[in-house]
Amino acid sequence: MRIAIIAPGSRGDVQPYIALGKGLKKAGYIVRLVTHQNFEELVNSYGLEFWSIGGNVQDIAQSKEMSERIGKGNFLSVISQMAKEAQRGALIMAEGGLAACKGMDLILSGIGGLFIGYSIAEKLDIPFLQAYYIPFTPTKAYPSFLFSKLPFKLGGIINRFSYSIVRQMMWQGFRSADKLARQKVLDLPPAPIGGPYKTDRFNQLPILNGFSPNVIPKPPDWDNNNHITGYWFLDSATNWTPPSDLTEFIQDGPPPVYVGFGSMSSRDPEETTNLVLQALAKTKQRAIILSGWGGLYKKTLPDTVFMIDSAPFSWLFPRMAAVIHHGGAGTTAAGLRAGVPSIVIPFFGDQFFWGQRIAKLGAGPEPIPRKELTVDRLSKAIQEAITDQTIHKKAKDLGLKIQEEDGIKNAVSVIKSIEKQFF
Repeated sequence: MRIAIIAPGSRGDVQPYIALGKGLKKAGYIVRLVTHQNFEELVNSYGLEFWSIGGNVQDIAQSKEMSERIGKGNFLSVISQMAKEAQRGALIMAEGGLAACKGMDLILSGIGGLFIGYSIAEKLDIPFLQAYYIPFTPTKAYPSFLFSKLPFKLGGIINRFSYSIVRQMMWQGFRSADKLARQKVLDLPPAPIGGPYKTDRFNQLPILNGFSPNVIPKPPDWDNNNHITGYWFLDSATNWTPPSDLTEFIQDGPPPVYVGFGSMSSRDPEETTNLVLQALAKTKQRAIILSGWGGLYKKTLPDTVFMIDSAPFSWLFPRMAAVIHHGGAGTTAAGLRAGVPSIVIPFFGDQFFWGQRIAKLGAGPEPIPRKELTVDRLSKAIQEAITDQTIHKKAKDLGLKIQEEDGIKNAVSVIKSIEKQFF
């Protein structure tokens, strides 16, 4: 069976699908990863076929408009900007996606490629498989990720309705781009006004959920078509070797703290770096700071702080005393698997959901929203994460459970059952 995986977004959005594609290829499937041009080298390094849908998502994430919107932490504002970018790139994405999926037997996508993936599947009359790494299927058990502070006592009906709100927010934001792609490239009529959610093709196949059942147990109102497989981890390529100065720094003292905010742009990276450095000095902690897309930057760093451009989390995190991050789904998963405490500084979107989930599981202190981050609050969180033995034990125990899971194997097993039933 030939499978096209459509995975636009940041590196954190793309990596789980590369991991899943790698597992599918190992199981004998022909896999084509359809994503932005700037991920070609990454995709090829894992032996997968790459197909470009144009664009460089890093340029978008670091643009002035997006940085300002992310800095404000308003998801609706970020979605609005993303919708504008989608409108501009709708035809290129549709043309690239259509060419990539011709001859394929199955299209797989998550939230990032949900609408274009569905439309291409409709055009080519092939099955469409939903595969998410954050909860997206409605449930009464807990609210949608954008309503993570919603009190559970309000009841299951409110929780379930919150998913409808989020689904419509996303659909209405991208509806114009979807309509343009369907009319100009795919020669299809507009999708239903409420989106594809209730169509037969959308609900034809089982749904994959690439997160741990030990982090988010399966809700009792999900049917057997919803599978929580475990995380889809992408470990470092076999040819990666840690730089000698990095390993020397780690070994030259007690375990350091990791600090990195992924693709979250900052309007003032120097200010953010100074805040982090003051909190580290106040708590007398060594640290490794990831510059990355988040733009953390400081020309002169103390000897107790080491800055890197990148390093595989699967190698780095187990060597840390704690990890401080933005709460992206992939970084959260890596931190939990490492079995070390996590301190989440959410910027927007599902990051608040993951931050609160970590706190509820006891694997880290309460999250600190980026807009509310201060030296004192970060210092207190670092001190709690480093010294609280209950947090350490819960983080370690949860990490051991996640390490025993095989999310990719479970996901491949579901797809094999789909193949037997529908092909």
